[in-house]
Amino acid sequence: MEQRSQWGTRAGFILAAVGSAVGLGNIWRFPYVAYENGGGAFFIPYLFALLTAGIPILIMEFTIGHKYRGSAPLSFFRMKGKGAEWLGWWGIFVSFVISTYYAVIIAWAMKYTIYSFNTAWGDDTGGFLFGSVLNLADTPGEVGGIVPGVLLPLLLVWALAFIILLAGVKRGIELANRIFIPMLVVVFLLVVIRALTLDGAVLGLEAFFKPDLSKLANSQVWVAAYGHIFFSLSIAFAIMITYSSYLPKKSDITNNAFITGFANSGFELLAGIGVFAALGFMATQANTSVAEVASAGVGLAFVVFPKIINEMPGMSGLFGALFFLSLVLAGLTSLISICETYIAGVQDKFNVSRTKSVVFGVGLAAIISLLFATRGGLYFLDVADYFINQFGVAAIGLVEVILIAWVFKKLRVFENHANEISDIRVGMWWKVCLSVVTPIVLGYMMFDLLRINIFKLHETDNGNYEGYSNAFIMSTGWMVALFAIVMAIIFTVLKWNKNATDSTDYDNR
Repeated sequence: MEQRSQWGTRAGFILAAVGSAVGLGNIWRFPYVAYENGGGAFFIPYLFALLTAGIPILIMEFTIGHKYRGSAPLSFFRMKGKGAEWLGWWGIFVSFVISTYYAVIIAWAMKYTIYSFNTAWGDDTGGFLFGSVLNLADTPGEVGGIVPGVLLPLLLVWALAFIILLAGVKRGIELANRIFIPMLVVVFLLVVIRALTLDGAVLGLEAFFKPDLSKLANSQVWVAAYGHIFFSLSIAFAIMITYSSYLPKKSDITNNAFITGFANSGFELLAGIGVFAALGFMATQANTSVAEVASAGVGLAFVVFPKIINEMPGMSGLFGALFFLSLVLAGLTSLISICETYIAGVQDKFNVSRTKSVVFGVGLAAIISLLFATRGGLYFLDVADYFINQFGVAAIGLVEVILIAWVFKKLRVFENHANEISDIRVGMWWKVCLSVVTPIVLGYMMFDLLRINIFKLHETDNGNYEGYSNAFIMSTGWMVALFAIVMAIIFTVLKWNKNATDSTDYDNR
């Protein structure tokens, strides 16, 4: 049996794990979530969620990968046979779907990095994005033709991912993160420093940090904190299990989890400072409140920030290029980790070479991603992202902790394994968090999501997400979420190669 790949150093693993956790959401989602949910007061439930869900699940997934020495499906198979294997494939197919559209957003950021130098978007930044860049179709569900301006950078994104992943764990993923993560930190620090020197930056920071303690009495604020921690740390969709399977036998699992969790949160805080300092400047220039200009997601990155860049008194082109370059770097490190889940899964299940697995996995994802490079691509991306995240990642997390804590009863086994090789010992707090706190919070989140999406309590005419038609919601939303589950079952039914199902007693080794 071929020896499993390993990280070259502990720092290499931590940088890769941090690279996976730090993604687009840290920059364009966290600042707005914090601002909307109490500003400075939000950091109380945020820190509580990090310590009672984020880091405990990280420790659990690091332990699973390290103990069972395999991709997510193989690790779960070695844990409890085919009764658990499907959970690993579910996470992998959720990752596969995410990778197909995540690459397209990185391609947009690449284009905007170049556009920044001469502010090519002009005064109408929204019209430029939806018209000139995306050539957006009039009707959701209409595919239209491929947009050449999106296709070219998309091919470049996939070429970079292909080269890095083909080089392997140590010479590819680890080396790339050793370059990209320090570069990302330096680049975004420059963005923050420039943003802090802008007129009105203090206004933005006051809006971001001013605590609204009354929000702490709202249960939705606590759910928002748990939800963000959950999606931010790359947990519950096979990534951290896969990455930790490449760790040497003597690895400090608990310390690695704390470092990864707090490094991710540190970058989110930095992102909040930079984004809201810039929004404060924009509000000052427009003589309005920060609330009027604050937003999140695609709108913040590709509509609001170009407006901010337009108004900057000096070094606007460089500021814009650095901001969008940071999106590219954060996106690439996350994309690599997402792709590695299905590369490792296919390699383990079918006993094929890494080269064949990369060619097949990345090639198929790249082909499917062309759908999101069409004129209707933004609509498909929006719905697929909403449903695969809400009914994929969140659902997997809920099922994973319930099965491991209450059905498979593996928390004591994992506790012993982690404590044997870690400086920080886990105990009752860790088991209570995973067996009680996390299932309750995630269960409430899932109930609320189902209530909203099935019983149609959206504030839209037809009750659907963003008011999209029933046909479009079914074909692109619910069907995508179901696709991940169906494919997980199919791959579970397929037989393992004989090398993967060795006779080693992984629970007692």
